[in-house]
Amino acid sequence: MFREVTMVEITEVLRLWLAGTPKKRIAAQLGLDPKTVRRYVEVAVATGVVPGTTLADDHLRAVLLALHPGGGRPRGDAWGRCVEQRAAVEQGLRDGLRLSKIRKLLIRKGVEIPYPTLHRFAVLELRFGQTAATIPVADGEPGQELQIDTGWVGWVTTSLLGRKRFRAWIFTAVRSRYRFVYPTFGETTAGAIEACEAAWAFFGGIFAVLIPDNTKAIITTADPLHPRITTTFREYAHARGFHIDAARVRHPQDKGRVERAVPTVRDDCFAGEALLGIDNARVRAEHWCRDEYGLRRHSRTQRRPREAFDLDERPQLRPAPTSAYDIPVWSDPKVPRDQLAQVAKALYSLPYAYVRHTLTARADAQTVRFYDRHVLVKTHPRQPPGGRSIDPLDYPAERSVYARRDVHTLQRQATSYGEAIGGFAAAVLDSPLPWTRMRPRVRPAGPDAQIRRRARH
Repeated sequence: MFREVTMVEITEVLRLWLAGTPKKRIAAQLGLDPKTVRRYVEVAVATGVVPGTTLADDHLRAVLLALHPGGGRPRGDAWGRCVEQRAAVEQGLRDGLRLSKIRKLLIRKGVEIPYPTLHRFAVLELRFGQTAATIPVADGEPGQELQIDTGWVGWVTTSLLGRKRFRAWIFTAVRSRYRFVYPTFGETTAGAIEACEAAWAFFGGIFAVLIPDNTKAIITTADPLHPRITTTFREYAHARGFHIDAARVRHPQDKGRVERAVPTVRDDCFAGEALLGIDNARVRAEHWCRDEYGLRRHSRTQRRPREAFDLDERPQLRPAPTSAYDIPVWSDPKVPRDQLAQVAKALYSLPYAYVRHTLTARADAQTVRFYDRHVLVKTHPRQPPGGRSIDPLDYPAERSVYARRDVHTLQRQATSYGEAIGGFAAAVLDSPLPWTRMRPRVRPAGPDAQIRRRARH
């Protein structure tokens, strides 16, 4: 600011002086000290500016350099000591030392430098405390990128729980800045899929790339190049045909279009609103996105986000889904000794070979599939919590008859050994509690050993 004002003053002083105005009148007219005007004129004459010449930019630059030859404040002895210890200061900063600690180490070596001088030297010469220049990233093609963030945005009043705090998934189209907000109570993978489905319906189509932060609902392990995406959400992205480009950890610039959206949504959309339940909050959010934020001129693009989206991005989107997505549930059950693995509080039988093995289970609305190292080993119809799906072929033949209390199969086995044995079996099993007669006192050698033993006696 000092150089800009001086340039204006020098220009006016020299212009009036070349026009023949006396120096004292110039000082009075511009509000300057006469000695200042006299100094400007003397420096101009020394640099070749004389009455009758045309004032040019080169003349002004020469006068300015003559007035400030050092380009700044003069340096003292302390600055010279900083220059001598440049390597030590630079190495200390590279090692992560505080500047005050570097000064203490220099004092131990007998080099006394005032901290303000050391700080000024580090800032001007070593770029201490300065970050790299920020380069704006291009917005990309229309309909390509959609950034997503989450945060606490407000409170709702429910009949059962009273006031309850809620979060929101916030989607922002990179090109048009059009925004969609989806309130929710939790931040789960199923909730993320539900929010995405609502976003595709709101935007009228699917974006090519989704850029989330490292929420555990979507990203299990963050990595700049190869982040691990949750199995359920990766399967959903494949089904809907979009790519996931997760932002790096502690790099908010990777999703800068949505990074500061949470305070805006909290303060402008939900603050002061009487919201009766999460559904009421979602209605309020959609109205705000369409008719308030969507029609407000954006300070950066100078366009209304909704109009820009309808014109540029909506035609480029993939078609929106026409049917609801069946969200699968993935788990890793361990098969116990009874060969019944538990998935979503229901039990499913597996072959004896997988006892004590940990399998991967995928449960959707209709079926439950079990995988061993990505190889499908069993499929069952989905059961409600507390239900069972048992395949008799999963159990050894000598045990399945007793486990299932199959009296008729046991009767047929006995009859196959002869009519006498079959008759005895019928008499033994003719009871209100026939399965109690099936309990052997000793471990049977075969499927019908108990009946044959009783028939012999």
